[in-house]
Amino acid sequence: MAESAESSESTSTVSAGILTNIFLQIVQSPLNIALVGVILFLVYNIFKSRNKDVQVRPAEPELPKLKKKDFTVEELKKYDGTQADGRVLVAVNGGVYDVTRGKRFYGPGGPYAAFGGKDASRGLATFNVTAAGEGYDDLSDLTTMEMDSVKEWESQFKEKYDFVGRLLKPGEQPTNYSDEEDEQPSVTAEQPSVTAEKKKDD
Repeated sequence: MAESAESSESTSTVSAGILTNIFLQIVQSPLNIALVGVILFLVYNIFKSRNKDVQVRPAEPELPKLKKKDFTVEELKKYDGTQADGRVLVAVNGGVYDVTRGKRFYGPGGPYAAFGGKDASRGLATFNVTAAGEGYDDLSDLTTMEMDSVKEWESQFKEKYDFVGRLLKPGEQPTNYSDEEDEQPSVTAEQPSVTAEKKKDD
């Protein structure tokens, strides 16, 4: 018992002696002191960078809601996120949506930036990001499955983003939207009301 106590004491004495020796060698050499200082500085920076709070980018100011209107292909192109206000519009299956709050996806530099200011229907249907056409696309050559995919995307856009109007076919007249209505276009001369048609029948 006494022997084990003595051996543990001698072990701790040896360990203390080694540490003292190392400490004296470091202190006696200015080069060693400088190296220890550099190591401590690097270790401090590593821990500091690991514990640093992730800086959250300040949120961009929210743009006022866009008044409903219909867009030609050329008018839609102006809303690709590169203009001063940074607004991004995307057309899906004839409807135009304000996707500005999803700008990191549809704005400049985003994975779907090719859809910004364009009709994304074909690209979404065919899973081809570069398939956003320059002119009006009637989608008539899409398969039933592809059109179903377009409709699914359309319903997602309706849920997530504000509907701001329709994409006009060449030669089509824009709808007159009133301030009160949500998504339904007002009755125009080209769209006679049901009651007007009934009167004609009577």
